[in-house]
Amino acid sequence: MLADRMTMLSLSATAKSRTAATSALSDGQSIINLSIGEVWCDPPQVLRAAATTAIDRGINRYTDTVGLDALRRTVAKTLSKRTGHIWDRDEIAVTAGGKQALFNAAMAILNPGDEVIIPVPYWTTFPAQVLFAGARPVFVDTRATGFVPRLDDLHKAATRATKAIIVNTPNNPTGTVYDRETLRGIAEFAIDRDLWVIFDECYGAFTTEPHRHHPIVSVVPEVRTRTVLVNTFSKQYAITGWRLGYLAAPPPVVAAVTALQSHTTSNPNVIAQHAVLALLKSGDEEFLDGLRTRLGRARARGLEILARLDAVPTPTSQGGFYLYLDLAELLAGRDPGDPIGNADDVAALLLREAGVAGVPGSAFGDPMGLRLSYGVPMEPLQTGLERVVATLNALSRTPRTMPHHEAV
Repeated sequence: MLADRMTMLSLSATAKSRTAATSALSDGQSIINLSIGEVWCDPPQVLRAAATTAIDRGINRYTDTVGLDALRRTVAKTLSKRTGHIWDRDEIAVTAGGKQALFNAAMAILNPGDEVIIPVPYWTTFPAQVLFAGARPVFVDTRATGFVPRLDDLHKAATRATKAIIVNTPNNPTGTVYDRETLRGIAEFAIDRDLWVIFDECYGAFTTEPHRHHPIVSVVPEVRTRTVLVNTFSKQYAITGWRLGYLAAPPPVVAAVTALQSHTTSNPNVIAQHAVLALLKSGDEEFLDGLRTRLGRARARGLEILARLDAVPTPTSQGGFYLYLDLAELLAGRDPGDPIGNADDVAALLLREAGVAGVPGSAFGDPMGLRLSYGVPMEPLQTGLERVVATLNALSRTPRTMPHHEAV
């Protein structure tokens, strides 16, 4: 018999999309996979060389539970420069990816019965981790406000049980970047309500002009004592499989995370730690600058292709590396018996007929969205998006059932 807590969890919906794409490939289909949240390029040379050096030197033993002292100090120094506020090693915990940092934060600050406000669409793991900690996710829809939460809606969602709010900018899946005024309002809301802010900035390295990423603690310094910043090296250095991230938080939170992590994974990957330490100390920005340039070209080409969609607005894609399609108009007014009625059906159609894998918005609490990644090489991106446009435009031209009062 399984533990009762497992009834709250299922396989990550993004993982399901990867599995579906892999299954289609094994069945002999030619699949262009636009579902994966990573960039398809080799990591920086400095990073690879440092990893090889660490292996050759036989560096394969335990480190401190939440990371090498030198790495924590270097992350603190890097974060100090980026946020404009001094951070210390005691405020940094290195983790096995951003996902573990988020899990640690949830377990460290949430009690059973607490409530956590989560704007929708959300990254699929946010509510899962809240539930696992025994708390309850409270969702605030943002579709009507350009995928940015309104303060009035946040206040309406808050109760005496509210303990935290999760803020994710640039947002996964929508690519929305919260501006300074939005962040200021959220910070003041958290201070007024005595809430924790779990601030996921894992895509902060990727924004498109004129949009800029702002750490919430830089906008409102007073919110720092109640904020857990979560970040990862996976996205910006193309090392998703290496599993290395971190959280920055008040020392009591880091102490609690250290105790928790000592009983779960213990220290994160030691080779990855030494490699990232070498890269950070080198100050080399060439790789990241080049990656931003390539992603910028991919985004521009992707938006150019998607502008040909008949019944789907062209996404804005302000940050990250996703193109998030709003399918509401496309699916409006379809026959209740129509096999294509929501984002899951559209994703299945694209996989089956176009050979393109995407992530349906239901994974993110939005039954009318579809996430496509432009972190893939240019040629398959172009081919895949052209197939998406052809398939969705054909779908938009199929007969729909008119509302009853319009029947003739």
